[in-house]
Amino acid sequence: MLSELHIENFAIINRLDLDFNPGLNIFTGETGAGKSIIIDAVEAILGSRADVTMVRAGAEKALVEASFEISANAGHAIHQILEREGLLEGDATLTLGREIRNNGRSVARVNGRSVSVHLLGELGEYLVDVHGQSEHLSLLHVRQHLGLLDSYARVEKELEDYQETYHHLVQLRKQLTELRQSEADAARQIDILKYQIDEIETAHLKISEEEELRTERTRLANAEGIASTAREALQILDEGSPESPGVSDLIGQVTSLLGNLSRLDSSQEKMATRAQNTLEELSDLSAELHDYLETVEFNPQRLDQVEERLNLIQNMKRKYGPDIASVINFAVNAKKQLNSIEHVSEAIIEKEKEESILLGKLGQLGESLSIKRHTAASELEHAVEAELMDLSMAGARFKVDFSERQASDGVQLSDGRRVAFDSTGLEHVEFLVAPNPGEGLKPLVKIASGGETSRLMLAIKNVLAHADKVPSLIFDEIDQGIGGRVGSVVGKKLWELARQHQVLCVTHLAQLAAFGDQHLRVLKQIKEGRTETQVEVVLGEDRLVELAQMMGEVSQGTRQSAIELLQLVSQATSQTTE
Repeated sequence: MLSELHIENFAIINRLDLDFNPGLNIFTGETGAGKSIIIDAVEAILGSRADVTMVRAGAEKALVEASFEISANAGHAIHQILEREGLLEGDATLTLGREIRNNGRSVARVNGRSVSVHLLGELGEYLVDVHGQSEHLSLLHVRQHLGLLDSYARVEKELEDYQETYHHLVQLRKQLTELRQSEADAARQIDILKYQIDEIETAHLKISEEEELRTERTRLANAEGIASTAREALQILDEGSPESPGVSDLIGQVTSLLGNLSRLDSSQEKMATRAQNTLEELSDLSAELHDYLETVEFNPQRLDQVEERLNLIQNMKRKYGPDIASVINFAVNAKKQLNSIEHVSEAIIEKEKEESILLGKLGQLGESLSIKRHTAASELEHAVEAELMDLSMAGARFKVDFSERQASDGVQLSDGRRVAFDSTGLEHVEFLVAPNPGEGLKPLVKIASGGETSRLMLAIKNVLAHADKVPSLIFDEIDQGIGGRVGSVVGKKLWELARQHQVLCVTHLAQLAAFGDQHLRVLKQIKEGRTETQVEVVLGEDRLVELAQMMGEVSQGTRQSAIELLQLVSQATSQTTE
């Protein structure tokens, strides 16, 4: 609901602050006072085209700001948009702003943050419908007609069942597309996978072998040096040289001497024992060196084999993973993938059977949904035409147009036809009208503007009141071409509509204005040599005078007529309430 509107330097408005109530808000005033300018300001805040002619002469910029209380009906869609744009600050209120500068630039704001004008328009579709010469009329957006019909038809359960099956089918068809693509690539993929698996398995890789091979390669590459060093160490240990006996012989002599010493001095037995242990350790070391020398050989052929194996491992790692474990795991996964591809034809057959079942189910649900839509559409057509008759448009016609599109991959109907489908159902829906007798039915977007259009929209809105989720409605020039009797009918219908929506209406008819829950008088005043628009809420005696003036010169007769008019309105609204 539009709760507050602030306007500065907009056309002949210097500064204006308006507070709006729920229900029916009526604007009255002389021609040229600025009523339509206020509507223009609201449209600017909804993303309408704005130019420098809207900036008050002598001002640098015009400013319009509006605060909205978010209704439960429109709240979800608005919150989705704000969350998408990172602008969500609270659940209850929303502030829109538009700044129009005299250099041609325009700045849009949502909750105080700069945004594109397009975003204002996107949000505006869920906030306000302006009925008159406006592009902000939601009924002019064909994509919303089906939603309005469904809400009128109360097919929420049927639509939910249909959409659940539809989304299941969409996912299934996505899987089928992937499987068929896999099948098309299968021959190439199978050859590649088989080659990879065979290459890895033929290598007979072991997780720990790379480190062992590197160690062996080092030993083979340095075999001569290793053998020479070991032999030299063994010679020093066992053989010695002409100049000096071997270390083992020398230690043997030391051990013998210390043995004699311990027999002479028992306190040195430990020293003798240590010498004996050292001799035994040297003997073991010598034996190990002998054994080691027997294993050391210069084998160029084995070295080549080790190098070849290490090169193979490196090649496997380059292709399939950073280490041997990864290479082995690659082969495991390749086998799984190969198994999946080799069975893709079977999977496609199963999925196609499931697709056929889902298409059949979707066709049944879609036809059931269509039947209820057609039934509701007929009721809607009669209801709107009855409303139009009350509004002195007896010859006007309203029709809900259904259209289908043949499609070979669509759902099959009970009569054998195959039709296209989407998430909303099996048909396209558009509202058509013929405002005058003899005229052909035309889309709503192509009907003439002015009061006739406003009355037509009022009729549709009244019938769709429970289905329409736009919380605030503005009617401009709705009384154009109608008299006082019809004005009372229009007024009552606006009042009834305002029980479920906030309604703002500009009118010159007292019979219509008398139904207002809030009556705002628009005045044009001269201040310091400049024209300014002012707005005041009229109550009590002031309202009585305003209504009398709308019927002619203020006199005892027009005052009495205004009193009687308010009494009639009170009776009409109280009966409706009861």
